[in-house]
Amino acid sequence: MHRQLLLLFIVLFFISCNQKKTKEQQFKHTNELINESSPYLLQHAHNPVDWKAWNTENLAKAKAENKLIIISVGYSACHWCHVMEKESFENDSVAKLMNDNFISIKVDREERPDIDQIYMNAVQLMTGKGGWPLNCIALPDGRPIFGGTYFTKQEWIKMLTEIAALYKNDPQKVISYADKLIEGIKKSDLIQLNTNAVDFKSSDVNTAIKNWKEVLDFQNGGLIGDSKFPMPKALHFLLRYSIQNKDKPLQKYVDKTLVNMANGGINDPIGGGFYRYTVDSKWHIPHFEKMLYDNAQLVSLYSDAHLITKNELYKKKVAETLTFVERELMASNGAFYSSIDADSKNKSGKLEEGAYYTWEKEELQKVLKSDFALFQKYYNINATGLWENNKYILFKTQSNIDFAKENNISITELNAKLKNWKQTLLQAREKRARPHLDDKTLTSWNALMIKGYTNAYRSFKNPHYKEIAIKSASFLLNNQIQKDGSLYHSYKNGKSSITGFSEDYASVVDAFIAVYQITLDEKWLTKAKELTDYSLSHFLDKKTSMLYFTSNSSKNLITRKMEIRDDVIPGSNSVFAQNLFLLGHYYSNAAYSKIARQMLHNVTADAVKYPTEYYNWLHLMLNYTGNYYEVAVSGKEVLSRINTLQTYYLPNILIAGSTKESSLPIMENRFIPNETYIYICVEGACKLPETDVVKAVSKLLN
Repeated sequence: MHRQLLLLFIVLFFISCNQKKTKEQQFKHTNELINESSPYLLQHAHNPVDWKAWNTENLAKAKAENKLIIISVGYSACHWCHVMEKESFENDSVAKLMNDNFISIKVDREERPDIDQIYMNAVQLMTGKGGWPLNCIALPDGRPIFGGTYFTKQEWIKMLTEIAALYKNDPQKVISYADKLIEGIKKSDLIQLNTNAVDFKSSDVNTAIKNWKEVLDFQNGGLIGDSKFPMPKALHFLLRYSIQNKDKPLQKYVDKTLVNMANGGINDPIGGGFYRYTVDSKWHIPHFEKMLYDNAQLVSLYSDAHLITKNELYKKKVAETLTFVERELMASNGAFYSSIDADSKNKSGKLEEGAYYTWEKEELQKVLKSDFALFQKYYNINATGLWENNKYILFKTQSNIDFAKENNISITELNAKLKNWKQTLLQAREKRARPHLDDKTLTSWNALMIKGYTNAYRSFKNPHYKEIAIKSASFLLNNQIQKDGSLYHSYKNGKSSITGFSEDYASVVDAFIAVYQITLDEKWLTKAKELTDYSLSHFLDKKTSMLYFTSNSSKNLITRKMEIRDDVIPGSNSVFAQNLFLLGHYYSNAAYSKIARQMLHNVTADAVKYPTEYYNWLHLMLNYTGNYYEVAVSGKEVLSRINTLQTYYLPNILIAGSTKESSLPIMENRFIPNETYIYICVEGACKLPETDVVKAVSKLLN
């Protein structure tokens, strides 16, 4: 009897093992993302989907197996990317559908903006809109056939099932559609060479401003709509235009926008820095991701705005933002990380948007004790500041002066309390589960941050800002520039990778020119010129004088695109045109100047019609439609004179300087021992040199 029971147990054991093995085989997957360095790709490395990276081998595999490709694009701080992962990509049945019928490729849009650019264009042509997550279905050769953004689990299953069946039963119909779509992609954003005579007019800029004012929210700041994006460089242009054209209502609009952003929920008054955007019209309810590029550009904007207004709020926001950047987004070698996620674990251990940054009333009362009553008034811990689920977003609606007066407290006392509240709540917040950090370093975004530090130094003369700008620029110089003069796009775990894009070259050249202007070390200008020459050799379309986004050595892409429009970051072509304009002056290089003029000439008509999408081009147009000054300072006191000069808001000047004889064309024959002269020239015509900065500035302002 015991022997029979033993035999039965052994049989049942082997049956159980076999069933378990069968189940494991059923869901066995070969997710290759574990070998990647991108934090976003690594987030998907344990999905049951057989995710693969974008590379030659996997694209060849799709062709060899004649399988459709799922190209799924997102980024580490993308909230809805996480939602779709949880609902669909972590689901075994969905994974099986994907694994059986498709080659699934995950793409980090920040690492590979070239891929994102092509398939985002396709989805926009198909659906009229775009966003992330971006999910596109393509033929085995990479040509897109269908796509969209976020799909629910049911929508995703239905779409995949129908497309797989259609390709199996009627492949020619799918191929025919792909042929038409790819032609549309190639023709979209197609730039034609403008062969008319170049004639940049102030009236064109004024017309663009008139068109722009129709969509400005003069009550709340930003653009009219139910959501608010900072768009720092667009505001930068409007600020410059308002000052140079004495447009007081427009300057008031920019100030209102800056104040409302600084006081609103889009700003983090406890940890510093700005969130990505708000989902309401009053800058209150943010989407809580923090991006390096937003904060970099906002530092530049608030720094320049302070030069004009002397508003201490602007100085405070620059200091708080840079403190945040150095604490949470900066490595010891001077490199900057990319972003911090919107989601983090709540008290229940579940991912929740804003869990790290929002507050419950009871928690604030416990932490702040007797100070809570005043804090409650200052940050609207009431119906005004309430978000959802009894969570509050700190939301300031009064100036410090008005608040202090209303509550019978001095400004000194209020500032002391603000400092104490910040320290107390920061300590309390740091006990929470932190949101995910995307710790890859992107060359173009690092350049934006360097530019932010140079702007901050020019405005506030804090030597620490200059030190960080040089340190970070040196990181790019020593790590991201290859021996052949080309740039890498990404850096992670001590390794540089991915061939650079035009955005990298444009942003780094811009940053290096800015570093030169605060140091007068000509190596930065020399390197900027070398990178520019490399770009012209490998990115320039000689037919149109515009730059492709990818170099002529790029592979595995179905087409080369051009980044013409300005978005949350100015497009690479507009930045490059401005670089050529500046370098044309520094080096008396007529070829640079000619290309810059042609690039702007190509887009002038569109810039006038659609100013919100061409704001950085309009910034360049101001250089051509008004006086633009070359200011060359030479002599032993050059740095002190330039430092003084930079305390004025002078957006229409190019600064050069040297303490000795220089071979730089703009500085040639201008050095006189024991003297420091300021030379001011416009289009080759120079005024008598000055020794006094105030007198020189009066010539620049008249």
